[in-house]
Amino acid sequence: MNFEIIKKEIEDGRAVIGIEFGSTRIKAVLTASDGRPAAAGSYQWENRLEDGFWTYSLEDIWIGLQTCYQSLAGDVEKKYGIHLKRAAAIGISAMMHGYMAFDSDGQLLVPFRTWRNTNTAQAAKKLTALFGCNIPQRWSIAHLYQAVLNGEEHLGRLDYMTTLAGYVHWKLSGQKVLGIGDASGMFPVDSETKNYRSDMMKSFDDIDQVHAMDMHIEKLLPKVLTAGQCAGALTEEGARLLDISGNLEPGALMCPPEGDAGTGMTATNSVAVRTGNVSAGTSVFAMVVLEKPLSKLYEAIDMVTTPSGEPVAMVHCNNCTSDINAWAGLFDEVLAAFGLNVDQNLLFETLYQKAASGEKDGGGLLSYGYYSGEPVTGFESGCPLFVRSPQGRLNLANFMRTHIYGALGALSTGMEILFDEHVGIDRMTGHGGLFKTPMIGQQIMSAAVKAPVTVMQTAGEGGAWGIGLLALYMLDAAGEESLDTYLNRKIFSDTDGVTVTASEEERLGFDAFMRSYKKGLAIERAAVETKWQDKTLKEC
Repeated sequence: MNFEIIKKEIEDGRAVIGIEFGSTRIKAVLTASDGRPAAAGSYQWENRLEDGFWTYSLEDIWIGLQTCYQSLAGDVEKKYGIHLKRAAAIGISAMMHGYMAFDSDGQLLVPFRTWRNTNTAQAAKKLTALFGCNIPQRWSIAHLYQAVLNGEEHLGRLDYMTTLAGYVHWKLSGQKVLGIGDASGMFPVDSETKNYRSDMMKSFDDIDQVHAMDMHIEKLLPKVLTAGQCAGALTEEGARLLDISGNLEPGALMCPPEGDAGTGMTATNSVAVRTGNVSAGTSVFAMVVLEKPLSKLYEAIDMVTTPSGEPVAMVHCNNCTSDINAWAGLFDEVLAAFGLNVDQNLLFETLYQKAASGEKDGGGLLSYGYYSGEPVTGFESGCPLFVRSPQGRLNLANFMRTHIYGALGALSTGMEILFDEHVGIDRMTGHGGLFKTPMIGQQIMSAAVKAPVTVMQTAGEGGAWGIGLLALYMLDAAGEESLDTYLNRKIFSDTDGVTVTASEEERLGFDAFMRSYKKGLAIERAAVETKWQDKTLKEC
Protein backbone atom coordinates (compact mmCIF):
# COMPACT_ATOMS: atom_id res chain seq x y z
CA MET A 1 0.00 0.00 0.00
CA ASN A 2 1.59 3.28 -1.11
CA PHE A 3 1.83 6.59 0.72
CA GLU A 4 -1.15 8.29 -0.91
CA ILE A 5 -3.48 5.35 -0.28
CA ILE A 6 -2.49 5.21 3.39
CA LYS A 7 -2.98 8.96 3.73
CA LYS A 8 -6.44 8.69 2.18
CA GLU A 9 -7.34 5.83 4.53
CA ILE A 10 -6.35 7.93 7.53
CA GLU A 11 -8.35 10.91 6.26
CA ASP A 12 -11.39 8.71 5.64
CA GLY A 13 -11.16 7.09 9.06
CA ARG A 14 -10.45 3.58 7.77
CA ALA A 15 -7.26 2.95 9.77
CA VAL A 16 -7.32 1.38 13.24
CA ILE A 17 -5.62 2.42 16.48
CA GLY A 18 -4.01 -0.06 18.85
CA ILE A 19 -2.73 1.03 22.28
CA GLU A 20 -0.88 -1.12 24.79
CA PHE A 21 0.16 -0.31 28.35
CA GLY A 22 3.43 -2.13 28.92
CA SER A 23 5.40 -2.17 32.16
CA THR A 24 7.75 0.63 31.13
CA ARG A 25 6.19 2.05 27.97
CA ILE A 26 2.77 2.85 26.61
CA LYS A 27 2.72 2.47 22.84
CA ALA A 28 0.19 3.36 20.15
CA VAL A 29 0.25 2.09 16.56
CA LEU A 30 -1.96 3.26 13.69
CA THR A 31 -2.50 0.36 11.30
CA ALA A 32 -3.72 0.56 7.70
CA SER A 33 -6.46 -1.73 6.41
CA ASP A 34 -3.88 -4.15 4.96
CA GLY A 35 -2.32 -4.66 8.40
CA ARG A 36 0.77 -2.53 7.85
CA PRO A 37 1.80 -0.10 10.61
CA ALA A 38 1.39 3.48 9.37
CA ALA A 39 2.40 5.58 12.38
CA ALA A 40 3.34 5.15 16.03
CA GLY A 41 3.65 7.00 19.32
CA SER A 42 4.91 6.15 22.79
CA TYR A 43 5.29 7.30 26.37
CA GLN A 44 7.75 6.09 29.00
CA TRP A 45 6.46 5.35 32.48
CA GLU A 46 7.42 3.30 35.51
CA ASN A 47 5.66 1.64 38.41
CA ARG A 48 6.29 2.62 42.02
CA LEU A 49 6.44 0.64 45.26
CA GLU A 50 3.98 2.36 47.61
CA ASP A 51 2.80 0.99 50.95
CA GLY A 52 4.13 -2.42 49.99
CA PHE A 53 2.41 -2.59 46.58
CA TRP A 54 3.73 -2.09 43.06
CA THR A 55 1.33 0.40 41.47
CA TYR A 56 0.59 3.08 38.90
CA SER A 57 -1.77 5.89 39.88
CA LEU A 58 -4.87 6.81 37.87
CA GLU A 59 -3.09 10.05 37.02
CA ASP A 60 -0.17 8.01 35.67
CA ILE A 61 -2.58 6.02 33.50
CA TRP A 62 -4.40 8.97 31.95
CA ILE A 63 -1.41 11.25 31.50
CA GLY A 64 0.42 8.32 29.93
CA LEU A 65 -2.45 7.45 27.59
CA GLN A 66 -3.05 11.04 26.51
CA THR A 67 0.63 11.78 25.96
CA CYS A 68 1.06 8.55 24.01
CA TYR A 69 -1.91 9.42 21.81
CA GLN A 70 -0.53 12.92 21.23
CA SER A 71 2.74 11.28 20.17
CA LEU A 72 0.84 9.10 17.69
CA ALA A 73 -1.14 12.06 16.32
CA GLY A 74 2.10 14.02 16.00
CA ASP A 75 3.68 11.20 14.01
CA VAL A 76 0.66 11.14 11.67
CA GLU A 77 0.93 14.90 11.13
CA LYS A 78 4.68 14.68 10.55
CA LYS A 79 4.46 11.80 8.07
CA TYR A 80 1.25 12.64 6.22
CA GLY A 81 0.62 16.32 6.91
CA ILE A 82 -2.90 15.69 8.29
CA HIS A 83 -4.65 15.63 11.66
CA LEU A 84 -5.78 12.29 13.04
CA LYS A 85 -9.53 12.85 13.41
CA ARG A 86 -11.21 9.46 13.14
CA ALA A 87 -10.54 5.73 13.16
CA ALA A 88 -12.50 2.69 12.05
CA ALA A 89 -11.72 0.81 15.24
CA ILE A 90 -9.70 1.04 18.44
CA GLY A 91 -8.20 -1.68 20.62
CA ILE A 92 -6.82 -1.39 24.15
CA SER A 93 -4.29 -3.83 25.58
CA ALA A 94 -2.29 -3.84 28.80
CA MET A 95 -0.19 -5.93 31.12
CA MET A 96 -2.38 -8.75 32.43
CA HIS A 97 -3.60 -9.67 35.89
CA GLY A 98 -3.54 -7.42 38.92
CA TYR A 99 -6.41 -5.86 40.81
CA MET A 100 -8.44 -2.75 40.04
CA ALA A 101 -11.43 -2.55 42.41
CA PHE A 102 -14.28 -0.04 42.10
CA ASP A 103 -17.39 0.93 44.03
CA SER A 104 -20.85 1.44 42.51
CA ASP A 105 -19.96 5.05 41.62
CA GLY A 106 -16.92 3.92 39.63
CA GLN A 107 -14.43 5.16 42.22
CA LEU A 108 -11.17 3.23 42.69
CA LEU A 109 -11.21 1.69 46.16
CA VAL A 110 -7.51 0.86 46.57
CA PRO A 111 -4.47 1.76 44.45
CA PHE A 112 -4.04 -0.44 41.35
CA ARG A 113 -2.17 -3.61 42.38
CA THR A 114 -0.17 -4.79 39.37
CA TRP A 115 0.94 -8.23 38.25
CA ARG A 116 4.31 -7.56 39.84
CA ASN A 117 3.03 -7.94 43.41
CA THR A 118 3.81 -11.21 45.17
CA ASN A 119 1.90 -10.70 48.42
CA THR A 120 -0.89 -13.17 47.60
CA ALA A 121 0.87 -16.48 48.27
CA GLN A 122 -1.63 -17.58 50.94
CA ALA A 123 -4.65 -16.90 48.71
CA ALA A 124 -3.06 -18.43 45.61
CA LYS A 125 -2.20 -21.63 47.50
CA LYS A 126 -5.70 -22.00 48.97
CA LEU A 127 -7.43 -21.32 45.63
CA THR A 128 -5.16 -23.71 43.76
CA ALA A 129 -6.15 -26.47 46.17
CA LEU A 130 -9.84 -25.50 46.04
CA PHE A 131 -10.10 -25.28 42.24
CA GLY A 132 -7.69 -28.06 41.34
CA CYS A 133 -5.96 -25.77 38.85
CA ASN A 134 -3.04 -23.41 39.24
CA ILE A 135 -3.92 -19.92 40.48
CA PRO A 136 -0.78 -17.76 40.26
CA GLN A 137 -0.19 -14.98 42.76
CA ARG A 138 -0.64 -12.24 40.18
CA TRP A 139 -4.13 -13.36 39.07
CA SER A 140 -6.97 -11.01 39.97
CA ILE A 141 -8.88 -13.66 41.92
CA ALA A 142 -5.81 -14.25 44.10
CA HIS A 143 -5.64 -10.52 44.86
CA LEU A 144 -9.33 -10.47 45.72
CA TYR A 145 -9.20 -13.50 47.98
CA GLN A 146 -6.05 -12.23 49.73
CA ALA A 147 -7.98 -9.03 50.49
CA VAL A 148 -10.74 -11.25 51.95
CA LEU A 149 -8.21 -13.15 54.08
CA ASN A 150 -6.71 -9.85 55.23
CA GLY A 151 -10.15 -8.47 56.10
CA GLU A 152 -9.64 -5.34 54.02
CA GLU A 153 -12.22 -2.65 54.65
CA HIS A 154 -12.83 -1.76 51.00
CA LEU A 155 -14.52 -5.10 50.24
CA GLY A 156 -17.76 -3.91 51.77
CA ARG A 157 -18.03 -1.34 48.97
CA LEU A 158 -16.70 -3.49 46.12
CA ASP A 159 -18.97 -3.46 43.05
CA TYR A 160 -16.66 -4.27 40.11
CA MET A 161 -13.14 -5.48 39.44
CA THR A 162 -11.14 -5.56 36.24
CA THR A 163 -7.69 -5.36 34.69
CA LEU A 164 -5.87 -2.28 33.42
CA ALA A 165 -6.99 -2.94 29.82
CA GLY A 166 -10.56 -3.51 31.00
CA TYR A 167 -10.52 -0.27 32.99
CA VAL A 168 -9.31 1.92 30.13
CA HIS A 169 -11.74 0.27 27.70
CA TRP A 170 -14.61 0.86 30.15
CA LYS A 171 -13.81 4.56 30.42
CA LEU A 172 -13.48 4.98 26.65
CA SER A 173 -16.57 2.96 25.68
CA GLY A 174 -18.75 2.62 28.75
CA GLN A 175 -18.60 -1.20 28.41
CA LYS A 176 -17.54 -3.46 31.30
CA VAL A 177 -16.12 -6.26 29.14
CA LEU A 178 -12.85 -8.13 28.66
CA GLY A 179 -11.27 -10.28 25.99
CA ILE A 180 -11.08 -13.94 26.97
CA GLY A 181 -7.28 -13.99 26.98
CA ASP A 182 -7.13 -11.23 29.58
CA ALA A 183 -10.14 -12.66 31.43
CA SER A 184 -8.31 -15.99 31.75
CA GLY A 185 -5.77 -14.18 33.95
CA MET A 186 -8.51 -12.89 36.23
CA PHE A 187 -10.39 -16.15 36.85
CA PRO A 188 -10.21 -19.63 35.25
CA VAL A 189 -12.13 -19.90 31.97
CA ASP A 190 -13.61 -22.79 30.02
CA SER A 191 -12.32 -23.03 26.43
CA GLU A 192 -15.50 -24.85 25.43
CA THR A 193 -18.05 -22.37 26.78
CA LYS A 194 -15.75 -19.35 26.25
CA ASN A 195 -16.67 -18.08 29.70
CA TYR A 196 -15.57 -18.25 33.33
CA ARG A 197 -15.69 -21.68 34.96
CA SER A 198 -19.13 -21.76 36.59
CA ASP A 199 -18.20 -24.62 38.94
CA MET A 200 -15.24 -22.67 40.27
CA MET A 201 -17.29 -19.49 40.68
CA LYS A 202 -19.69 -21.48 42.87
CA SER A 203 -16.78 -22.94 44.84
CA PHE A 204 -15.43 -19.45 45.46
CA ASP A 205 -18.81 -18.08 46.54
CA ASP A 206 -19.17 -21.01 48.95
CA ILE A 207 -15.95 -20.20 50.85
CA ASP A 208 -17.10 -19.38 54.39
CA GLN A 209 -15.55 -15.90 54.53
CA VAL A 210 -16.81 -15.05 51.03
CA HIS A 211 -20.29 -16.39 51.74
CA ALA A 212 -20.47 -14.39 54.97
CA MET A 213 -19.81 -11.22 52.97
CA ASP A 214 -22.58 -12.11 50.49
CA MET A 215 -20.00 -11.72 47.71
CA HIS A 216 -20.85 -13.16 44.28
CA ILE A 217 -17.84 -13.33 41.99
CA GLU A 218 -19.91 -13.49 38.79
CA LYS A 219 -21.34 -10.03 39.53
CA LEU A 220 -17.87 -8.55 40.10
CA LEU A 221 -16.14 -9.75 36.92
CA PRO A 222 -16.31 -8.16 33.45
CA LYS A 223 -18.27 -9.89 30.70
CA VAL A 224 -16.11 -12.22 28.56
CA LEU A 225 -15.83 -11.63 24.80
CA THR A 226 -13.77 -13.44 22.16
CA ALA A 227 -11.76 -12.13 19.22
CA GLY A 228 -13.99 -10.77 16.48
CA GLN A 229 -16.84 -9.67 18.71
CA CYS A 230 -17.69 -5.97 18.96
CA ALA A 231 -17.04 -4.48 22.40
CA GLY A 232 -18.81 -1.15 21.99
CA ALA A 233 -17.74 2.14 20.46
CA LEU A 234 -15.72 5.20 21.45
CA THR A 235 -18.05 7.58 23.25
CA GLU A 236 -17.90 11.37 23.21
CA GLU A 237 -16.51 11.33 26.73
CA GLY A 238 -14.04 8.63 25.75
CA ALA A 239 -12.83 10.61 22.74
CA ARG A 240 -12.10 13.61 24.99
CA LEU A 241 -10.29 11.39 27.48
CA LEU A 242 -8.11 9.93 24.74
CA ASP A 243 -7.45 13.05 22.68
CA ILE A 244 -7.24 16.21 24.79
CA SER A 245 -6.79 18.29 21.61
CA GLY A 246 -10.41 17.58 20.71
CA ASN A 247 -9.61 16.45 17.15
CA LEU A 248 -10.65 12.80 17.54
CA GLU A 249 -14.26 12.07 16.71
CA PRO A 250 -16.31 9.50 18.68
CA GLY A 251 -17.88 6.44 17.08
CA ALA A 252 -14.90 4.17 16.36
CA LEU A 253 -15.82 0.54 17.06
CA MET A 254 -13.85 -1.11 19.85
CA CYS A 255 -12.62 -4.69 19.91
CA PRO A 256 -12.47 -6.66 23.18
CA PRO A 257 -9.66 -5.32 25.40
CA GLU A 258 -6.89 -7.86 25.75
CA GLY A 259 -3.84 -8.61 27.85
CA ASP A 260 -0.29 -8.35 26.61
CA ALA A 261 -0.07 -12.14 26.32
CA GLY A 262 -2.91 -12.31 23.79
CA THR A 263 -1.68 -9.36 21.76
CA GLY A 264 1.82 -10.81 21.78
CA MET A 265 0.44 -14.06 20.36
CA THR A 266 -1.41 -12.10 17.68
CA ALA A 267 1.56 -9.91 16.75
CA THR A 268 3.77 -12.97 16.33
CA ASN A 269 1.18 -15.12 14.51
CA SER A 270 1.24 -17.61 17.37
CA VAL A 271 -2.46 -18.34 17.92
CA ALA A 272 -2.55 -21.76 16.21
CA VAL A 273 -1.97 -25.13 17.91
CA ARG A 274 1.72 -26.08 18.32
CA THR A 275 2.89 -22.49 17.90
CA GLY A 276 4.35 -20.36 20.64
CA ASN A 277 5.85 -17.00 21.38
CA VAL A 278 8.15 -15.57 23.98
CA SER A 279 8.12 -11.97 25.15
CA ALA A 280 11.28 -10.78 26.86
CA GLY A 281 11.47 -7.33 28.42
CA THR A 282 10.91 -6.19 32.01
CA SER A 283 9.24 -9.56 32.55
CA VAL A 284 9.50 -12.64 30.40
CA PHE A 285 6.81 -15.12 29.45
CA ALA A 286 6.50 -17.97 27.00
CA MET A 287 3.17 -19.14 25.59
CA VAL A 288 2.46 -22.40 23.77
CA VAL A 289 -0.95 -23.22 22.23
CA LEU A 290 -1.71 -26.78 23.32
CA GLU A 291 -3.01 -29.67 21.22
CA LYS A 292 -3.98 -31.61 24.35
CA PRO A 293 -4.28 -30.82 28.09
CA LEU A 294 -1.32 -31.21 30.42
CA SER A 295 -1.37 -34.42 32.45
CA LYS A 296 -1.67 -32.67 35.82
CA LEU A 297 -1.56 -29.38 37.69
CA TYR A 298 1.75 -27.50 37.74
CA GLU A 299 2.14 -24.42 39.90
CA ALA A 300 4.77 -23.02 37.54
CA ILE A 301 2.44 -23.23 34.52
CA ASP A 302 -0.52 -20.88 34.01
CA MET A 303 -3.41 -22.06 31.90
CA VAL A 304 -4.73 -19.12 29.89
CA THR A 305 -6.15 -18.78 26.37
CA THR A 306 -5.61 -17.21 22.99
CA PRO A 307 -7.86 -14.23 22.12
CA SER A 308 -10.17 -16.82 20.52
CA GLY A 309 -10.28 -19.03 23.61
CA GLU A 310 -7.94 -21.93 22.75
CA PRO A 311 -6.00 -23.31 25.76
CA VAL A 312 -2.47 -22.02 26.23
CA ALA A 313 0.30 -23.08 28.61
CA MET A 314 2.08 -20.01 29.92
CA VAL A 315 5.34 -19.73 31.81
CA HIS A 316 5.39 -16.25 33.30
CA CYS A 317 8.39 -14.82 35.15
CA ASN A 318 8.38 -11.46 36.90
CA ASN A 319 11.97 -10.53 36.12
CA CYS A 320 14.02 -10.38 32.95
CA THR A 321 16.02 -7.42 31.61
CA SER A 322 15.75 -4.88 34.46
CA ASP A 323 19.12 -5.83 35.93
CA ILE A 324 20.78 -5.78 32.51
CA ASN A 325 19.42 -2.26 32.07
CA ALA A 326 20.81 -1.25 35.47
CA TRP A 327 24.29 -2.50 34.63
CA ALA A 328 24.16 -0.76 31.25
CA GLY A 329 23.32 2.43 33.14
CA LEU A 330 26.42 1.94 35.29
CA PHE A 331 28.60 1.47 32.21
CA ASP A 332 27.08 4.62 30.76
CA GLU A 333 28.10 6.51 33.91
CA VAL A 334 31.67 5.23 33.53
CA LEU A 335 31.78 6.45 29.95
CA ALA A 336 30.33 9.81 30.98
CA ALA A 337 33.02 10.13 33.68
CA PHE A 338 35.55 10.05 30.85
CA GLY A 339 33.59 12.67 28.92
CA LEU A 340 32.16 10.18 26.44
CA ASN A 341 28.53 10.47 25.38
CA VAL A 342 27.46 7.18 23.81
CA ASP A 343 24.09 6.63 22.15
CA GLN A 344 21.98 4.31 24.32
CA ASN A 345 21.07 2.01 21.43
CA LEU A 346 24.75 1.69 20.50
CA LEU A 347 25.66 0.99 24.13
CA PHE A 348 23.16 -1.86 24.44
CA GLU A 349 24.04 -3.27 21.03
CA THR A 350 27.75 -3.29 21.89
CA LEU A 351 27.20 -4.97 25.25
CA TYR A 352 24.91 -7.63 23.76
CA GLN A 353 27.34 -8.30 20.92
CA LYS A 354 30.11 -8.68 23.47
CA ALA A 355 28.07 -11.44 25.12
CA ALA A 356 28.31 -13.45 21.90
CA SER A 357 32.02 -14.04 22.51
CA GLY A 358 31.54 -15.15 26.13
CA GLU A 359 32.19 -18.70 27.29
CA LYS A 360 29.22 -20.92 26.56
CA ASP A 361 28.66 -21.76 30.25
CA GLY A 362 29.15 -18.16 31.40
CA GLY A 363 32.67 -18.70 32.73
CA GLY A 364 31.67 -19.60 36.29
CA LEU A 365 29.60 -16.47 36.96
CA LEU A 366 26.01 -16.25 38.22
CA SER A 367 23.32 -13.59 37.95
CA TYR A 368 19.87 -13.30 39.54
CA GLY A 369 18.04 -10.20 38.34
CA TYR A 370 15.28 -10.60 40.94
CA TYR A 371 13.98 -7.08 41.42
CA SER A 372 10.74 -8.58 42.66
CA GLY A 373 9.62 -12.04 43.74
CA GLU A 374 9.81 -14.96 41.33
CA PRO A 375 7.12 -17.58 42.01
CA VAL A 376 8.43 -20.00 39.35
CA THR A 377 11.57 -20.52 41.46
CA GLY A 378 9.80 -20.03 44.80
CA PHE A 379 10.62 -16.44 45.78
CA GLU A 380 8.06 -14.05 47.28
CA SER A 381 10.53 -11.15 47.09
CA GLY A 382 13.82 -10.61 45.35
CA CYS A 383 17.26 -9.05 45.53
CA PRO A 384 19.32 -8.43 42.35
CA LEU A 385 22.50 -10.39 42.77
CA PHE A 386 25.73 -11.03 40.84
CA VAL A 387 27.96 -13.84 42.12
CA ARG A 388 31.32 -15.24 41.09
CA SER A 389 33.65 -17.81 42.53
CA PRO A 390 37.41 -17.17 42.84
CA GLN A 391 37.83 -19.47 39.85
CA GLY A 392 35.22 -17.59 37.80
CA ARG A 393 36.58 -15.84 34.73
CA LEU A 394 35.36 -12.27 35.03
CA ASN A 395 35.51 -10.33 31.80
CA LEU A 396 32.95 -8.24 29.95
CA ALA A 397 31.94 -11.01 27.53
CA ASN A 398 31.28 -13.54 30.30
CA PHE A 399 29.64 -10.87 32.44
CA MET A 400 27.12 -9.95 29.75
CA ARG A 401 26.43 -13.53 28.69
CA THR A 402 25.81 -14.48 32.32
CA HIS A 403 23.34 -11.65 32.78
CA ILE A 404 21.39 -12.67 29.68
CA TYR A 405 21.47 -16.28 30.86
CA GLY A 406 20.29 -15.19 34.32
CA ALA A 407 17.46 -13.15 32.81
CA LEU A 408 16.11 -16.42 31.35
CA GLY A 409 16.89 -18.70 34.29
CA ALA A 410 13.39 -18.74 35.78
CA LEU A 411 11.82 -19.12 32.33
CA SER A 412 14.00 -22.14 31.58
CA THR A 413 12.98 -23.68 34.91
CA GLY A 414 9.31 -23.44 33.93
CA MET A 415 9.85 -24.59 30.35
CA GLU A 416 11.42 -27.82 31.59
CA ILE A 417 7.94 -28.89 32.70
CA LEU A 418 6.61 -28.52 29.15
CA PHE A 419 9.59 -30.46 27.81
CA ASP A 420 8.83 -33.29 30.24
CA GLU A 421 5.14 -33.19 29.16
CA HIS A 422 6.28 -33.63 25.53
CA VAL A 423 4.40 -30.50 24.45
CA GLY A 424 4.79 -30.10 20.69
CA ILE A 425 6.23 -26.80 19.47
CA ASP A 426 6.62 -26.26 15.74
CA ARG A 427 7.90 -22.72 16.09
CA MET A 428 8.60 -20.05 18.71
CA THR A 429 8.51 -16.38 17.81
CA GLY A 430 10.31 -13.80 19.92
CA HIS A 431 9.55 -10.18 20.61
CA GLY A 432 10.60 -7.58 23.17
CA GLY A 433 13.73 -5.70 24.15
CA LEU A 434 15.94 -8.79 24.48
CA PHE A 435 15.73 -9.27 20.70
CA LYS A 436 16.56 -5.72 19.59
CA THR A 437 20.21 -6.64 19.04
CA PRO A 438 20.36 -9.18 16.19
CA MET A 439 21.17 -12.83 16.82
CA ILE A 440 22.53 -13.05 20.39
CA GLY A 441 19.17 -12.79 22.17
CA GLN A 442 17.69 -15.35 19.79
CA GLN A 443 20.62 -17.74 20.19
CA ILE A 444 20.39 -17.73 23.97
CA MET A 445 16.58 -17.91 23.96
CA SER A 446 16.74 -20.85 21.55
CA ALA A 447 19.04 -22.64 24.00
CA ALA A 448 16.63 -21.87 26.84
CA VAL A 449 13.40 -23.00 25.12
CA LYS A 450 15.06 -25.81 23.11
CA ALA A 451 13.45 -24.72 19.85
CA PRO A 452 14.24 -22.43 16.91
CA VAL A 453 13.33 -18.80 17.63
CA THR A 454 12.07 -16.49 14.89
CA VAL A 455 12.02 -12.70 15.09
CA MET A 456 9.89 -10.94 12.51
CA GLN A 457 10.54 -7.53 11.03
CA THR A 458 7.37 -6.34 12.79
CA ALA A 459 8.55 -7.56 16.21
CA GLY A 460 9.31 -4.04 17.38
CA GLU A 461 5.67 -3.01 16.96
CA GLY A 462 4.67 -5.42 19.72
CA GLY A 463 1.32 -5.66 21.43
CA ALA A 464 0.03 -2.27 20.29
CA TRP A 465 0.15 -3.61 16.74
CA GLY A 466 -1.27 -6.93 17.95
CA ILE A 467 -4.38 -5.32 19.44
CA GLY A 468 -4.69 -3.28 16.23
CA LEU A 469 -4.76 -6.54 14.27
CA LEU A 470 -7.50 -7.83 16.55
CA ALA A 471 -9.45 -4.64 15.79
CA LEU A 472 -8.96 -5.28 12.05
CA TYR A 473 -10.10 -8.87 12.48
CA MET A 474 -13.29 -7.61 14.13
CA LEU A 475 -13.93 -5.35 11.12
CA ASP A 476 -12.90 -7.77 8.37
CA ALA A 477 -13.48 -11.39 9.16
CA ALA A 478 -15.32 -12.09 12.40
CA GLY A 479 -17.63 -15.07 11.88
CA GLU A 480 -16.18 -15.81 8.43
CA GLU A 481 -12.81 -17.36 9.28
CA SER A 482 -10.78 -18.21 12.35
CA LEU A 483 -8.24 -15.77 13.74
CA ASP A 484 -5.25 -17.95 12.80
CA THR A 485 -6.55 -18.35 9.22
CA TYR A 486 -7.10 -14.60 8.95
CA LEU A 487 -3.61 -13.79 10.22
CA ASN A 488 -1.96 -16.29 7.87
CA ARG A 489 -3.96 -15.10 4.88
CA LYS A 490 -3.96 -11.35 5.26
CA ILE A 491 -1.22 -10.27 7.65
CA PHE A 492 1.67 -12.72 7.60
CA SER A 493 1.53 -14.27 4.13
CA ASP A 494 4.60 -12.34 2.97
CA THR A 495 6.22 -11.35 6.26
CA ASP A 496 9.93 -12.05 6.49
CA GLY A 497 11.59 -13.19 9.68
CA VAL A 498 14.98 -14.38 10.85
CA THR A 499 15.10 -17.80 12.51
CA VAL A 500 17.98 -18.81 14.78
CA THR A 501 18.63 -22.24 16.25
CA ALA A 502 21.14 -22.65 19.06
CA SER A 503 24.06 -24.94 18.30
CA GLU A 504 24.67 -28.08 20.33
CA GLU A 505 27.58 -26.33 22.05
CA GLU A 506 25.34 -23.39 23.00
CA ARG A 507 22.62 -25.67 24.35
CA LEU A 508 25.10 -27.66 26.43
CA GLY A 509 26.68 -24.44 27.73
CA PHE A 510 23.31 -23.03 28.77
CA ASP A 511 22.39 -26.31 30.46
CA ALA A 512 25.68 -26.21 32.41
CA PHE A 513 24.88 -22.65 33.51
CA MET A 514 21.40 -23.74 34.61
CA ARG A 515 22.81 -26.48 36.83
CA SER A 516 24.85 -23.83 38.63
CA TYR A 517 21.90 -21.42 38.60
CA LYS A 518 19.68 -23.89 40.44
CA LYS A 519 22.35 -24.64 43.07
CA GLY A 520 22.95 -20.91 43.50
CA LEU A 521 19.31 -20.19 44.32
CA ALA A 522 20.32 -20.83 47.93
CA ILE A 523 22.60 -17.78 47.69
CA GLU A 524 19.73 -15.68 46.33
CA ARG A 525 17.49 -16.86 49.16
CA ALA A 526 20.09 -15.91 51.74
CA ALA A 527 20.36 -12.45 50.18
CA VAL A 528 16.58 -12.01 50.31
CA GLU A 529 16.29 -13.24 53.89
CA THR A 530 19.27 -11.29 55.25
CA LYS A 531 18.24 -7.79 56.37
CA TRP A 532 21.60 -6.32 55.52
CA GLN A 533 20.66 -2.83 54.31
CA ASP A 534 21.06 -0.10 56.95
CA LYS A 535 18.28 2.42 56.39
CA THR A 536 19.22 4.70 59.29
CA LEU A 537 21.01 7.31 57.19
CA LYS A 538 18.18 7.41 54.64
CA GLU A 539 15.66 7.91 57.43
CA CYS A 540 17.72 10.77 58.86
